[in-house]
Amino acid sequence: MMNTDNFIVRPMNRSEMDLAITWAATEGWNPGSYDAQSFYQTDESGFFLGELNGEPVGCISAVAYDPHFGILGFYIVKPQFRGQGLGMKIWKTAIDYLGADRNIGLDGVAAQQDNYKKSGFQIAYNHIRYKGVGGGIVPAGIVDLKTVPFEELVAYDRQFFPSKRSLFLQHWIEQPESTAFGFLKNGYLAGYGVIRSAHTGFRVGPLFANDEQIAEALFQALLAQNPHASVFFDVPDTNLQAIDLVQRYQLQPVSQTARMYTKEIPSLPINRIFAVTSLELG
Repeated sequence: MMNTDNFIVRPMNRSEMDLAITWAATEGWNPGSYDAQSFYQTDESGFFLGELNGEPVGCISAVAYDPHFGILGFYIVKPQFRGQGLGMKIWKTAIDYLGADRNIGLDGVAAQQDNYKKSGFQIAYNHIRYKGVGGGIVPAGIVDLKTVPFEELVAYDRQFFPSKRSLFLQHWIEQPESTAFGFLKNGYLAGYGVIRSAHTGFRVGPLFANDEQIAEALFQALLAQNPHASVFFDVPDTNLQAIDLVQRYQLQPVSQTARMYTKEIPSLPINRIFAVTSLELG
């Protein structure tokens, strides 16, 4: 049993966020190549590093979007330091930071779901990660999302997320090696999607749309951006139209997590969420 007396949990700085991204890649979570900047800017106080004798050994994110909602992610302890109670100290720091009044969300891997339930989380539904290959053409009706007034995007996005997230979106749609598309109907935004470079291939998120036809047009446009590259989507398993869409294009399921919350399950239009934004920040 190692001596853990000299273990501390402290806020991360921006450069240490890159370490968390590296650890997430090692865990096989395939983080986006430039996610760190978007994540960190959203809540600079919400990222924590566990250090043992000055060595970084674990991390967690606890992003407070507003006084009512926050989300946990990047809960990692390096394998050789597991089983010593360090993870629980990191976890408690994050929970204390978000506080008892917030509804807290997370995406839990199967091995941790029982532990999360003991901490008061309940399963809302599952996210299934699908893998496909890029290619095809951009269909008609697709526009560069940056041509849409930003406040219109923020208002549209608010339908699909438990909190307004202007600051996050501002950075998310401007990532290097990413493309953001919108679909206009009668001059108004009726769907949007983002594809970004990841540790392996590319990840799509979000893909929100008013109906399946708009979702498919955006889906095709996003796939067309990176011919022959691996592309990953995280799809709510309760959106049967989304499952049908990825299966028709012969994408294959590769992993699954459970979206969980501490309080009420947010009333979101899951049938219009064709891919979640990210498993780390929602």
